[in-house]
Amino acid sequence: MTETEKINLFTIPNIITCLNVVCGSLSIVFAFQGELHIAAYFIFGGAIFDFFDGFFARLLKSYSAIGKELDSLADVITFGVAPSAIVYIILRDLSECPCLNIGYFAFIIAVFSALRLAKFNVDTRQSDSFIGLPTPANAIFFASIALLIKYFPENSIVLFIQNAYVIATLVVIFSYLLISEISIFSLKFKSFSIKNNEIRYTFIAISLILLILLQLIAIPIIILVYILISLIINLKIKYFSK
Repeated sequence: MTETEKINLFTIPNIITCLNVVCGSLSIVFAFQGELHIAAYFIFGGAIFDFFDGFFARLLKSYSAIGKELDSLADVITFGVAPSAIVYIILRDLSECPCLNIGYFAFIIAVFSALRLAKFNVDTRQSDSFIGLPTPANAIFFASIALLIKYFPENSIVLFIQNAYVIATLVVIFSYLLISEISIFSLKFKSFSIKNNEIRYTFIAISLILLILLQLIAIPIIILVYILISLIINLKIKYFSK
């Protein structure tokens, strides 16, 4: 490591990334203490810091190899291990067989999140969009399940989701999406013109409407809408762009 790299360790983007690490670590602590809703909030906090470290890196033109690696390591904690801990506790509590703890199944999320992040670091195709579901979206989806169970235990949708086999199935599906070759649009704005950001503004508008109408219940639905819009774009490009 050169002297310049040592000096650049504590840039503003890197400090924000470290706050992401703190959020992920605290999320894990609260998950294993059984405070899943607090653990979920720390994942949301980590997602905010994850957005702003990239935002300030672009704003300040403060790019570095260290920053890129630090960001991935932070994301493994906050968007890989932390949601795994939350889902582990949920599955453990839902397990019908005390001799078989299905909760360990949750750590597939951590494994595939690490694979997703490693792939992102070496895949040059992901400058304008993502190939595979981004780890923050995946983590937010599973964190939101903890919030729904906490605040809406009698909701019919929550009662359906609150099943070990349903959650295990979601873990498999979303883990596949993490490393899939499906193109997922990015929420990074290079400009604020409507012409160049129609999809982003449409998604934000839909998300705001859902949040107003459904509040916390909207969060996993927003992630599903994010995936659905991306799938529609993929199909449009594949079948109608020729």
